[in-house]
Amino acid sequence: MVTIRLTRRGAKNSPFYHVVVTDSRKRQGGLSLENVGFFNPVARKSEPRLKLDLARIEYWVGQGAKPSDRVRTLVADFRKQAAA
Repeated sequence: MVTIRLTRRGAKNSPFYHVVVTDSRKRQGGLSLENVGFFNPVARKSEPRLKLDLARIEYWVGQGAKPSDRVRTLVADFRKQAAA
């Protein structure tokens, strides 16, 4: 099964997450099929906090990929932010 989830990158006490499409049986930091965005929870004012490729996420969901709970909320936040 294909899933859309976060994979952690960044230094200690400075998290940075890539939003990736991957096989659910692979490890969290393992090889992914596609990188569809990023999430920076500790972004400063001038840095972007969230960037997603909604077209690619919708494509993968259409192909049967299941987003994780956190990714589902991030996509909803990004759509709300893009509409404003």
